[in-house]
Amino acid sequence: MHIVVLAGGIGGARFLTGVREVARERTAAGDPSTVTAVVNVGDDVTMHGLRICPDLDSVMYTLAGAADAERGWGRAGETWVIKEELARYGAEPSWFGLGDKDIATHLVRTRMLAAGHPLSAVVAALCTRWETGITLLPASDDRLETHVVVASDDRPDEPERVIHFQEWWVRYRAGLPAERFVFVGADSAKPAAGVLEAIADADVILLAPSNPVVSIAPILAVAGLRDALVSAPAKIVGISPIIGGSPVRGMADKCLAAIGVACDAQAVGAMYGARADGGLLDAWLVDDADGAATVPGVDVQAGPLWMSDPAATATMVRRALALTGAR
Repeated sequence: MHIVVLAGGIGGARFLTGVREVARERTAAGDPSTVTAVVNVGDDVTMHGLRICPDLDSVMYTLAGAADAERGWGRAGETWVIKEELARYGAEPSWFGLGDKDIATHLVRTRMLAAGHPLSAVVAALCTRWETGITLLPASDDRLETHVVVASDDRPDEPERVIHFQEWWVRYRAGLPAERFVFVGADSAKPAAGVLEAIADADVILLAPSNPVVSIAPILAVAGLRDALVSAPAKIVGISPIIGGSPVRGMADKCLAAIGVACDAQAVGAMYGARADGGLLDAWLVDDADGAATVPGVDVQAGPLWMSDPAATATMVRRALALTGAR
């Protein structure tokens, strides 16, 4: 079985650990199974001359057991000497912290990109060190960044301004009301090498319980990628990132509010839509707390969705696979 997962953020990274575990179980039971993760690049940004790919790195570090579980991002056992030295120089941006270990990853990536290697090749090279156990692909090798249009209440001559998603998310903690999200470069970005092939070859496609607005939507914005999903022979199952009207993690509620979607499992499922009606979903897995949710044309099933530990996450993945008819 070939399982393809669209993912981003910490929720997507943790979900992938469960997918990998289930794939290993199936392989051991005689059903050779592989996993390909198509990961959001909308969070990518250049700071201090380094190209930073937060979601790709979060997935890579988490699968390698090297992520900081308490912070939810970056490397475990991190130190901050370079960040402190940059602060002494007054170098901006000071609101985005780069750890010493993490900077090594960004240096290697930036050097490889400058040498002409596509991002997908860079990710593959980085993963040879970390041995993630799955194939990790960026959604696109091209520049695609999520920017946020926010109101400028203190600037009468400029009613709106645009800032990078990282500034809105990290510096302002999503405290500036977002008018809308813009995926810069999406109109010209193409799926990264291997992405369309993975989707066409998939036996199962899963939408991880990632932020639907800033983790999954930028992936779907890549030209041709959504169409490939809609026409894929595999069934598509989405897992709700909303439980009982609240995000499992992060600030998806504020992102959903900006696009006029209610923060509940039913509304997010309806946002993805039924594949029979031109949407994405064949099935939608929600938490028991949202067992009454319905999405027209979609098989909605309920079960525990809290990824409280590896066993619970693997159980959730098995339940999602069962919705495709897989045994």
